[in-house]
Amino acid sequence: MRDYTKIEAWKKADDLTVAVYERTRAFPREELYGLTSQLRRAAYSVPANIVEGSSRESKKDYLHFLYIARGSLSEAQYFLHLAQRLGCLAGAEAETMIGQTRRVFACLHGLIQAVAKEVGNSPRCSLP
Repeated sequence: MRDYTKIEAWKKADDLTVAVYERTRAFPREELYGLTSQLRRAAYSVPANIVEGSSRESKKDYLHFLYIARGSLSEAQYFLHLAQRLGCLAGAEAETMIGQTRRVFACLHGLIQAVAKEVGNSPRCSLP
């Protein structure tokens, strides 16, 4: 079992999740069960999947959960884009948060590459 609190990708994803929660507090009330909920779920799914994967016995299982985390991160990035288009996020706020997702992507990509190399697989895709 790995100590997830020492994984840089988890730290960055955790910071992104906190930022998403803080910013979505100001989203319109009618979006509480729509965009707000979906964005939050996608954001917290990233560090949660890193945590779950890090507790698995096999590196192959760990890699599987890292791929799921990457998918959730892509989803969060889209929801941030959508929030900007719908006027829930100002352009500068959206760009800051999307930049934050890119930094998480870069870190997560490096982790995926390292674990995939240990497993003997090559990563399935590159950075967005």
